[in-house]
Amino acid sequence: MSFVNPNRFTTRPEIDGTFGVVATTHWIATAVGMGTLEKGGNAFDAGVATAFTLQVVEPHLNGPGGDVPIIVHDVKRGKTEVICGQGPAPAGATIAHFKNLGLDLIPGTGLLAPCIPGTFDAYMLLLRDYGTMRLRDVLEPAIGYARNGYPLVERVSATIATVKQQFLDHWKTSADVYLPNGDVPAPGSMFRNTAMADMYERILREAEAGGGGREAEIERARKTWSQGFVAEAIDRFCRTQDVMDVSGRAHKGVLNGQDMAGWQATVEAPIHYDYGRYRVMKPDTWSQGLVALQQLALVKGFDLDKFDPTGPDFIHYVVEASKLAFADRESFYGDPNFVNVPVETLLSDAYNDARRALIGAEASMELRPGVIAGAGGKVDARASGGPRTAVGATGAGEPTVGRMGETRGDTVHFDIIDQAGNMIASTPSGGWLQSSPVIPELGFCLGTRMQMFWLDESHPGALAPGKRPRSTLTPTMAHRDGEPYLAWGSPGGDQQDQWIPQFFLRHVHSGMNLQEAIDAPAWHSEHFPGSFWPRMSRPGVMVVEGRMPKATVEELRRRGHVVEVGDDWSEGRLVAASKDGVRRKAAANPRGMQGYAAGR
Repeated sequence: MSFVNPNRFTTRPEIDGTFGVVATTHWIATAVGMGTLEKGGNAFDAGVATAFTLQVVEPHLNGPGGDVPIIVHDVKRGKTEVICGQGPAPAGATIAHFKNLGLDLIPGTGLLAPCIPGTFDAYMLLLRDYGTMRLRDVLEPAIGYARNGYPLVERVSATIATVKQQFLDHWKTSADVYLPNGDVPAPGSMFRNTAMADMYERILREAEAGGGGREAEIERARKTWSQGFVAEAIDRFCRTQDVMDVSGRAHKGVLNGQDMAGWQATVEAPIHYDYGRYRVMKPDTWSQGLVALQQLALVKGFDLDKFDPTGPDFIHYVVEASKLAFADRESFYGDPNFVNVPVETLLSDAYNDARRALIGAEASMELRPGVIAGAGGKVDARASGGPRTAVGATGAGEPTVGRMGETRGDTVHFDIIDQAGNMIASTPSGGWLQSSPVIPELGFCLGTRMQMFWLDESHPGALAPGKRPRSTLTPTMAHRDGEPYLAWGSPGGDQQDQWIPQFFLRHVHSGMNLQEAIDAPAWHSEHFPGSFWPRMSRPGVMVVEGRMPKATVEELRRRGHVVEVGDDWSEGRLVAASKDGVRRKAAANPRGMQGYAAGR
């Protein structure tokens, strides 16, 4: 480690070049993305190849049955756009259906919680409209790793171990894939998923069989996914299998082939907030991205330039702002196609001046959403003084960072910038190996994103057919002085839009480079309701890394924060990339020894 000063050091250099940069949560995916750029692909080609590779090498964090938001800046179009790969609830997913099953929450595992899988179609739209390469060029690396094998990281083995008994007792199709010879594969061992390789090879064969150019191939691949053998296998599995879930009972699914055939990914404008020289952009309120923008609108009223980013003042103000913003998330956010979310008011100076006045010298213990006429819903805090339920034998909820900063996995992220200045930031997730049983013909399982809905018609996040859940997935892009500048993000469920603002504020106010801003001691709050089953909150609790200065921890406790100290390197999996003139820079999280940035 090269120390710059006591609070600024890096575990590795910030990547700096002019040709292009790739930063991801897994070194193999970074290598695939960089290799795609070297072969002449643009940032969007590299993004698709990277994304498919991440499905293979981090199956505990994302998969083909999941969902993805993507932010792109296309130099030719001259604008920044969002590709929504968040599939909505199936037609049969109604509040009445779940209430008739005796449920008051949607289970965090099994076949009741899958939305329409959105990743594949989103990547095909990205490749067709923004990329330059053929489908084979971007699929072959993932197929090769799935068929020939890749070294398992420790967290994959540990995740399989947590659900081993579930697989053996109930999800035998998952045991067939993830428990070779009936046991947990060892970290570092070569692991293969030949069924997934077969599935992607069949899509590729059917896409190439009809002739024509790359666009025709991509369209045939989309149809094969949504109306061909993939959709047929999903339909059949959901109709015929009674699957044990976290409720303790077995249920059939509601997702079917008609749902698959009726949905495609869409392109939309991002929402944004202007913070000094920067315009920070996020997906719309079907994600939680607005919560990061609200935090910026609140902390804009404090002089963060004068505070140490590891000091009690900086952390206190940011944490208290996050409590207010996340309370608003619970009250107001939902799919804008179904809910009138007052984004303009939530980001207005008048609203945030009034909300900022609630931040005092002491830590707040209440969940305090704002009041906006004609908007908002009931907030169900489900407060608990104990730890949130983590991934256990039943695989409940999202595998994210739990109490005391214990990393249990979460999601994946990548950022890529090419020589032309094209930029992409994406946070794929869902379809984790512990979500639901593997569909044998496909080699992957379905996601459980629907658990984020509420079974309460009055709530903006209420379940409805065709509605997108308010996802925690939240890539970020920022312009500086009107020019595209920064792409960044992190896995982590509810923690994503805590670590994302922290990184940005350290970079902007403390002058840290990308790697320094990632490596700095971090924290997260558990004050607000979790987005995943069982949706508990822990009022006043914040978890800090063990590297946080002891004087800071003591002062935060004196101010009333319930501070839990985790391991030294336990918070966040941030990666980032920036563009400044001809310079391309990137950085990746050292925590967990997986993330890497590359470039030249």
